[in-house]
Amino acid sequence: MRTTTSADGTPIAYDETGDGPVVVIVNGAMSRAADAAGLASALTDAGFRAVTWDRRARGASGDATGSTPEREVEDLAAVIAATGGEAAVLGHSSGAVLALLAASRGVPVSALFLSEPPMRFGEDEPADDLADRLQAFVDEGLLDEAIVTFQLEGVGLPREMVEGIRASDQFAALLPLAQSTVYDTNLVRVSSTPSPEMLAVDAPVTILRGEQTFPLLLTAADRLAEAMDGAELVVVPESVMHRPDPVATARVIRARLA
Repeated sequence: MRTTTSADGTPIAYDETGDGPVVVIVNGAMSRAADAAGLASALTDAGFRAVTWDRRARGASGDATGSTPEREVEDLAAVIAATGGEAAVLGHSSGAVLALLAASRGVPVSALFLSEPPMRFGEDEPADDLADRLQAFVDEGLLDEAIVTFQLEGVGLPREMVEGIRASDQFAALLPLAQSTVYDTNLVRVSSTPSPEMLAVDAPVTILRGEQTFPLLLTAADRLAEAMDGAELVVVPESVMHRPDPVATARVIRARLA
């Protein structure tokens, strides 16, 4: 992976594959650049240069104490600057929220593809002190409690699902991402009801969702598409339960960027 430097000096690791127009992938919560490998491969096959990256406090990227959503906007701006200066952006989950926020702050985005952004529009929002409690867990070294609490309260996963994840062999790999749960919580909190600037971005906007996904995400995608003049809602049947199908997603992007 290569490294670029964000505005506050934090190193951000990214990778590129393929040739053609640049599409930067912004992952969701508790994920690393490698988790977008399938999307990157499908975009490469579709004729794009796919860029994956570790958001701050994840994988090979650095971090800075007290990081805010504005710092993450600067991170995305740094990745785009390092890979050509302007790019289409595919954001999934909280990554879609970040992509839209960044576009509203003037980051040079030529087209936005927003996959199942978890926007609640002021309804059933997590507790205001969630980020503070998550940070306290991290500071005390209780990384497992931070991950579980975020999954239960921030994401809203059923307790039985969270307990199954905790008992699985994959849970240990999530522990190094505990600090990032604080950042995702703050990011979604400040953008859960999109601002007028977010609703009025200049770039073409395509909102993607599956037919079978969590009810919150169905509602969020539909409400965002209705709220944004000119936004296109695309239902991707192959994407199931908050997992974007790589080939189908790349097909949607290619059809709109060809």
